[in-house]
Amino acid sequence: MDYFERKLDEKHRLTIPTELRAEFASGVVLTRGFGNYLHMYPQNVWDEQVEPALKGSILDEVIADLNVKFRTGKAAAELDQKQGRVSIEQHLLEYAKIDRTITATRAGMYWRIVAKDA
Repeated sequence: MDYFERKLDEKHRLTIPTELRAEFASGVVLTRGFGNYLHMYPQNVWDEQVEPALKGSILDEVIADLNVKFRTGKAAAELDQKQGRVSIEQHLLEYAKIDRTITATRAGMYWRIVAKDA
């Protein structure tokens, strides 16, 4: 599965499709994306791929900008194993202009979350 649509519940929780829940067993990291959308990473992908990519020269402006981009508003959470839900914090929803319905598309090892009508 590389795409799904969902409506957030009243508590801003996103239900992950059953087929994908094992992918997020290590946890979920939500960050701002490059545009007005969100990135959703499995915790192990964040730890093994993103964190090492964000390390670099202390004077490298590109690395510094990426750190600011991905760490501003970063939220890590555990997937609710009973119902497969993860909460999306209000400031992230506002950043991505998400009201209620989202589309999620796989972008390699992470997911791009956008407002359905974006």
